[in-house]
Parts: sequence; structure tokens; C-alpha cells
Amino acid sequence: MLLQDTIFETYSAIVSNKVRTGLTILGIVIGIASVIVMVAIGNGAKQQIEENIQSIGSNLLMVRGGAQRSPGSFVRGAAGSDESLVMSDVEAIEGLDSVASVAPLSSGNYQVIGNGNNTRTSINGVTQEYSEVRNVEVEQGSFITEQQQDRLAKVAVLGPDVIEALYGEGTDAGEVVGNKVRINGIDFTVIGTTVSKGGTGFNSSDDVVYIPLSTYQQYFQGDKYLSMINIKIADQDEMESAETEIENLLLAEHGIANASSADFSIMNQGDIVETASSVTDTLTILLGAVAGISLVVGGIGIMNMMLTTVTERTREIGLRKAIGAKGADISAQFLFESATLTFIGGIVGIVLGVVVSWVVENFFGTTTMVSNFSILLSFGVSALIGIVFGYYPARRASKLNPIQALRYE
Repeated sequence: MLLQDTIFETYSAIVSNKVRTGLTILGIVIGIASVIVMVAIGNGAKQQIEENIQSIGSNLLMVRGGAQRSPGSFVRGAAGSDESLVMSDVEAIEGLDSVASVAPLSSGNYQVIGNGNNTRTSINGVTQEYSEVRNVEVEQGSFITEQQQDRLAKVAVLGPDVIEALYGEGTDAGEVVGNKVRINGIDFTVIGTTVSKGGTGFNSSDDVVYIPLSTYQQYFQGDKYLSMINIKIADQDEMESAETEIENLLLAEHGIANASSADFSIMNQGDIVETASSVTDTLTILLGAVAGISLVVGGIGIMNMMLTTVTERTREIGLRKAIGAKGADISAQFLFESATLTFIGGIVGIVLGVVVSWVVENFFGTTTMVSNFSILLSFGVSALIGIVFGYYPARRASKLNPIQALRYE
């Protein structure tokens, strides 16, 4: 059978029953679009999580006092008290060649009052190095300085969420600088505001007030201990060796012989990214697999349609065989029809999937990322479904006895 004859017969078969053809193609369209959208949402979530982690700083190690009980391979350390890290540890770490900068931190949650409003947020006692190590950008005013740290100055730098809570949405950050806010009953002068890093909720990096570390320890904490030591490593390639070096140094500083008894824990930013990526990759696969079920359903719909078509065209098949058509010609005809249906469904499904992904990102605020791989995979799977689910009807048609087919009513 000539190719043009096959194409003409396929076209005639498809348009002869437009409603049934449309409903059959719809199953493939929904399946392909679902796979693309679900994978795009998974990839978008992975990208957003990685960007959020990277936004806290580059080449970053974080040392916390006490044991870390949260799950994750990036946590090292064992039993110990939260009150274990002090400024002498910071000074010791600063002496390491692999370390570019060190930023100690003490923090707690307190009530902040300003402009007649109040909010409960995180108060972070920091030094001037914190803005460099943790990528904190100042929008208006200035950040904490070394002089303010030495003088136990009552100054504060506000995050965007705090400004919105106290002064209202859309408030110009420049208007806030110079105002007074009361934290835990103590008046502070606002000297700066920070650039938003995105994110919402109580633990948002924007929902924070920065004050000098010495001020925090004197008026809020009442002791010398640190909540965390943030460490920026000079070279990305030295992250693992620097982590081991810092661990050994702190063990020696704290007089601990066995690492399993450490009263601190170290988090490696690279390990956090790797763990988060692993979780989102698993989520993406799960979403894609769930959406893929609709592709199987669409394939079954194609098989059902082709079997019905074989039954309806039994006399036609018998007539073709009687005038010399071979079984391979009949089989190729029905396989071509099946593949054509999935090809059309695949094209429409890809377009619909890309459009829906765009709508989800721009109107629902969910980050999506459509990858070329997901498009090629979806299209390849749709083509495979057309062949696999079209094979049995095509084979059945090719095996029909021409005499019995001609007698079929």
C-alpha cells in the first residue's frame, strides 16, 4: 500500500466519527498535559528551594550549639547543651586559613511595637560581618557596625515583613529609618531596612529585626552564649575539609575527645541543597507517575476505539484482502491510525501543558519550570502508547479471514 493511500485512509477513518475521535484524543491530551504540568511544578519547587537556600549565603557552614535532632544527613553532632558556643570559638575559627569570614548570632522571639502597632518576630543579635556572610542587603540606611557593637548601641535594622506589620503595606522603607521601635520594653532607633528575599510566614528571612549582638546578650539574653556561628569558606572546593577542620577545632576548644559527644552540630549548605534536591526530585517523580496514569487510561481509550473500528470495518478488511492486500498492509494501516491519534493528542497536550504551567505560575503564584526533557519524554511516551495500544487491534485486523470478513453483517 502506498503511503499516500495510507494517509488518505487514516484521514477518512478519523473524520468519519469526529465525536469518538475527539474523545479518544482527549484522553491523551489530558495525560500529556498532566505530566508536563506536574513535572513543571516539581521542577519549579526544586528551583525555588535551591534559590532560597543559596540566598542565605554562599560557601556557608553553620554551627549550632547543642545536638541537632532534625533529620538529614547534613547534620553532624550528638548530645550536648544549647549553651555551648561562645565568642572564643568565633575567634578560634577566624584563625583558620580556609575561613573567609565568621558571623556569630544569638536570636529569640520578642514583641516589637512601633507606629501604634505590634508584631512578634525574630530578634537577631549580629555583628557587621553577618550581612556579608548571609547575603543581607540593606535597602535604606545602614547595617550594624563594629562601633555600635562595642557601645552596646540600641539600634535596629528592620526586615520588610516587620515594616509592613508595623507601618502598613506599601510603606516607603526610607520613611522608617530614624523612627523608634520598642522591643521587649526597650526603645531602639531604626538605622536601616533590608531588601526582601521573598518567602512568607513566621520563619521568613524577611520577618526579622537585627540588633547588635552585644546589645542582645546584655538586655535580652543575659549571658554570653551564641545560638549559631555562620562561617563563609573562602573556596567552594574546601567546604568538606573546612567542615572537618572546624569540627576538630571546636572539639579541642570544648575539651571533648569523642566526636559522638560533641555539644555542637555543623550544617553544610551544600549538603542541605543536596538533601532538598533529593526530596524534590522524589516528589517530581511521584507527581509525574500519578499524572502518567491518565496516559495509560488514554491508551486504553485508543485501544477501545481501534477495536471498535476493526469490528465496524470487518467487511472492508475482507474486501481488501480479497483483492490482494496482505496482512502486513492491514496491520500497518491500523497502527498508523493509532499512532496518528496519539501524535495529534501529543501535540495538543504539550501546548495545553505549557499554557497551564504558565497560568499556574502567573495567576496562582506557584513557581513552575517546563523542561525540554519533560516535553520530549511526554511526546515519546505518547508515541509509544499509540504503538503499544494499537498493536493488538492492528494484529487482530490483519488476522481476519477474508471469506468470513466478507460474510460479516
